[in-house]
Amino acid sequence: MAIAGKNYINGQWTPASSEETFPSASPADTRDVLGHFPRSNSADVDAAVKAAREAFPVWRRESRIRRGEVLDRFVQIVKAEQEDIARIMSRECGKSITESRADVVEGIHTAQYWFGVARNPSGDVIASEIPDKDSYVYRKPKGVVACISPWNFPFAIPLWLTCPSLVEGNTVVLKPAEETPLVAQRLVECMEKAGAPRGVFNLVQGMGEEAGWPLVNHPEVDVVLFTGSAQVGSMIKEACAKDYRKFCVAEMGGKNAIVVFDDADFDLAVDAAMISAYRTTGQRCVSAGRAIVHESIVDRFADALKKKTQLIRIGNPLQEDVFMGPLVSQAALKKVEGYNKLAVQEGANVLLNGGRLSGDKYDHGYFIRPFLYTMKHNATSRVLREEVFGPHLAIIPFKTLEEAAEIYNDTEYGFSMALCTNDYRKVRAMRELCDFGVGYVNLPTIGAEVHLPFGGVKRSGTGIPSAAGLLDAVSHRVTVTVNHDRKITMAQGMRNNFDELKPG
Repeated sequence: MAIAGKNYINGQWTPASSEETFPSASPADTRDVLGHFPRSNSADVDAAVKAAREAFPVWRRESRIRRGEVLDRFVQIVKAEQEDIARIMSRECGKSITESRADVVEGIHTAQYWFGVARNPSGDVIASEIPDKDSYVYRKPKGVVACISPWNFPFAIPLWLTCPSLVEGNTVVLKPAEETPLVAQRLVECMEKAGAPRGVFNLVQGMGEEAGWPLVNHPEVDVVLFTGSAQVGSMIKEACAKDYRKFCVAEMGGKNAIVVFDDADFDLAVDAAMISAYRTTGQRCVSAGRAIVHESIVDRFADALKKKTQLIRIGNPLQEDVFMGPLVSQAALKKVEGYNKLAVQEGANVLLNGGRLSGDKYDHGYFIRPFLYTMKHNATSRVLREEVFGPHLAIIPFKTLEEAAEIYNDTEYGFSMALCTNDYRKVRAMRELCDFGVGYVNLPTIGAEVHLPFGGVKRSGTGIPSAAGLLDAVSHRVTVTVNHDRKITMAQGMRNNFDELKPG
């Protein structure tokens, strides 16, 4: 049964001020409508930001440990609803049930991590030049944090953004992706049950242009945390740069690669490439669009990967044996099909053609086969440089380590790199030569853990990562120096010259 979704503003579940709604339908079967959700506008955003602003003075004064305990209670609530949330996620965004369960677990781990951080030191005691002075550094929250999250990790990523914000004493307005509003609503319901005070955690559903953009530009928002495409992220960064008070973190896309050397464990490398390219149907910011393979093994590697890829089960994401569900939307399907055609135009040697699936199981969803091809690197190819965000993988041969690094770097992105080799010297050399934010050795390009920073360089992000790296984005460090003497002694040996101030 389709539900009637709501916004959550100042501790109340409310419809959009316009009373307009939009549907959330499964990309595996568009006849499966999960609910209708508020099509919010600037008035709803303004109400949510106002609630967050009014709640901020009280929340920031609450004990950091007490703030963290909200997340501990949240975890216990989510654990009781874990399987239900995962199944909703698979229906709503098309991820396989295995991946959806992992998404919920990642959200649990995130909340657990930040609950632990709440009891960790939040500052430093630093020696002063002057023996009678103490200097210390502590953190202050920044204020109202706008969190704009994507559909592909609809439970974990909102928590990446909101958990550090809450623990540090900020209040939050969450604008989730319009593709996954029900998962977001379930997350906020759990936060409400955990006892988040009124106005501390707010939810505004809707379209990016109608709700997300007013949230980014709202004058009472102090921090914008965004995860999504490079195109939208660049617009958000530009908008925030015009407001001297507003801080922005944008974690964006990638044209990632797995690099396979001739000394690699061959079977491991094939498995790593398949997981890198086709997990989540290639719809991760760290999915691999390129496998850069040493020329001495490239033909063998391509043949083995082709055979392995042909075994992938595609279908209903709620089935336990399905590896690849659908793409998230009709627009995503058209985009991937367009890049598959472009690869052929640019001279690809196609191994698997990636056509749309048809038949009773597929006709009402956005299902597509993996697209696999070989191509030599060249200076003009778009498919070797641009993010596809789908099951589209190029196998590119290389001769030398330096050439492999050059191929890897020849894109505007710099997010994830995986290396398959048993030579630690090659690992070190590639680590230094390549531009990336997340690296793996003898692993796929995916597999982030919540206690590690997660972000990229170049067009992949602002250089300030999400997850565990967000502490400096949602708080600022304040320095305090205390004099315990009865006179003033300045640093750097500066004289006070008080004698010159005495009457002659």
